[in-house]
Amino acid sequence: MIPILDTHLHLVYPDRFQYPWLANAPAISRPWTAESYWEEARPLGIQAALHMEVDVAEADMLAETRYVLELPGIRGAIAAARPENLDFPAHLEELATMGGVKGVRRILHEAPDDLSQSDLFRQNIRRLADFNLPFDLCVRHDQLPIGRELVAQAPEVTFILDHCGVPDVLGAGLDPWRDNIRAMAQMPNVNAKISGIVAYSGPDWTTETIRPYVEHIIECFGWDRIVWGSDHPVVTLTGSLTRWVDATRQIIARASEDEQSRLLHRNAARLYGL
Repeated sequence: MIPILDTHLHLVYPDRFQYPWLANAPAISRPWTAESYWEEARPLGIQAALHMEVDVAEADMLAETRYVLELPGIRGAIAAARPENLDFPAHLEELATMGGVKGVRRILHEAPDDLSQSDLFRQNIRRLADFNLPFDLCVRHDQLPIGRELVAQAPEVTFILDHCGVPDVLGAGLDPWRDNIRAMAQMPNVNAKISGIVAYSGPDWTTETIRPYVEHIIECFGWDRIVWGSDHPVVTLTGSLTRWVDATRQIIARASEDEQSRLLHRNAARLYGL
C-alpha cells in the first residue's frame, strides 16, 4: 500500500476555539480530534498529515496554529491569515516564529469576488515568497478566472489550488470548469490538490461520478503538480474518509507506482517543504 500524506486535515476543538461557520453546518458541528482521525486514517495508509486551518474566528487564528502543531501525526500547519488586512505582515512574521507553518490560506470560495482583487491583498500575497510559504487557493469553479488573476500578480509565490477548483458536480457539471482548469494549469506556479470534491457531488456519488474530475486535474497539471487531501471532516457530509481514500486508489490504480507516490506523498513533501 503506497503511503499517503494528507495535505488537508481539519481538526475541530470547540472547547478551545470559535468556528462561526459551523452554525450553518450542524452535521459536523462537534469535536473532531486528532485521535479519532488517526483511528480511521492509519489503516488506510495515511501516515502523516498537514493541518489545514478551519476558518476559526479571527482572534483565534494564531492560537489554532500553535495548538495543532503539537498534535500527534501533524507534520505542519497551513495557517489562517487575512491578506486583506494592514496587519498581515506582522501576522506573517508571527507565523514564521512557530517553525512548523508550511503554508497559508485565506478562504475565498465563500468571500466576495473582489476580496482578492485589491492592491493590498495582492501585495501581501507576494510577501509569502520571502518566507518560502505557498498559498492554498480555495476558489469556486466560477471564481477560477479571478483566482488566475491573483496567481498572475504573484509569479514568485507557489499556489496550491484546493478541492479541484470546487466544481459544481451536481449543477454545472464539467463545463466550463474543464476549460478554466486548463487555463489555470498553464500558470507554472500553480499546483492542484485532489480533495474536497465529494462534498459537491451529493451523497449518492460513486467512484465513476468523480473520476472525470480527478482525471482532468491529473491530465492538466501532470503527476508532478498534484497533491492529495482528505478534507476531513467535511468529507463526512457525503461519505467518509475511508470511502474517499478507496475511491482515490481506484481512480489511480492504473498509474505507475512512481506516479501514485508523487500524488499521494512525494509532491506534498516537496511543495510544503517537509
